[in-house]
Amino acid sequence: MEKETVLSVENLSVGFTVRNRELKAIRNVSLEIKEQETLAIVGESGSGKSVLTKTFTGMLEQNGHITNGTIRYHDKVLSDLTKDKQWEGIRGKEIATIFQDPMTSLNPIKTIGSQISEVIIKHQGKDKKEARKMAIELMKRTGIPDAEKRYDEYPFQYSGGMRQRMVIAIALACRPKVLICDEPTTALDVTIQAQILDLIRELQEEYKFTTIFITHDLGVVAAIADKVAVMYSGQIIETGTVEDIFYNAKHPYTWALLSSLPQLSQKGSELYSVPGTPPSLYKDIAGDAFAPRNPYAMEIDFKQEPPMFQVSETHFAKTWLMDPRAPKVEKPAAIQGLHEKLVALQEEIAPEDYEAKDLEEGGQPIGI
Repeated sequence: MEKETVLSVENLSVGFTVRNRELKAIRNVSLEIKEQETLAIVGESGSGKSVLTKTFTGMLEQNGHITNGTIRYHDKVLSDLTKDKQWEGIRGKEIATIFQDPMTSLNPIKTIGSQISEVIIKHQGKDKKEARKMAIELMKRTGIPDAEKRYDEYPFQYSGGMRQRMVIAIALACRPKVLICDEPTTALDVTIQAQILDLIRELQEEYKFTTIFITHDLGVVAAIADKVAVMYSGQIIETGTVEDIFYNAKHPYTWALLSSLPQLSQKGSELYSVPGTPPSLYKDIAGDAFAPRNPYAMEIDFKQEPPMFQVSETHFAKTWLMDPRAPKVEKPAAIQGLHEKLVALQEEIAPEDYEAKDLEEGGQPIGI
């Protein structure tokens, strides 16, 4: 059965007024997210990932504004909402956000438990006694030991991983239909990061929400996502399933991101990094924004913006290399046979956990 579209974005553009100049942070983005799907939005810092998702909850900074396009949540047009009062039924209750630094999300002078209870009272209409009981249950569900005792503790008494679990508990207290995770594991070590990712997956299965995961870490993408949107200079330049992006990427920028995976580096050799810097978004961009950094760039890339070409039913790429008239090029050697390389790494790292089903070409990529 076809899944219902929860959130759709059509030709969205967002600008910021900075010292009497206009910065074009999002440029004609279109996107569709289905119920209970996990979409990963990836790209370098400054590519527009967080700005895009802030428009889904009306949390743009004061100097930011939607200049074009439409955002729909089910049958509600979110891009028409301009006042905080109008967002009350959406922000938190329908679409909640987990930010990357839990200390900026938690009130340092309020107990952890009271912060969860507040949300339950506001969004679920429960009394204090019932809210406390539900908050403790949520704390247990998100892996907080001795929840009854720790209900009355303060954020500074928690480790970074535990604080992030509390932020997740607060977000889930709203019972949202969409959960935006804005790089929630960036400040955590690898072991805690894996635990948080597992927790989000388990909770999604239990509570049936849709997840939008913002990250620059392709290892996280492989571990958690169903679909991927690659962003560059305020545009989505490639979308597809995880398998499409990891094993059949078409845009040179996506190739560059994949080539930068630390797991693919050889001992004694330099880790690949994307050359150059992104263009200024204060200026109008002629052609393909990635062209100056693209070793495969053609003359047309500097003159005319490419359309979004369809690769398959699930896969789209915004590059002139997809035009039938373009020369055929080989993707970088580092990512040729990527599936086999990742499988070999998995066997080397954890042979006892390795299963034959992980080998299936086109199956869910292994965690890296």
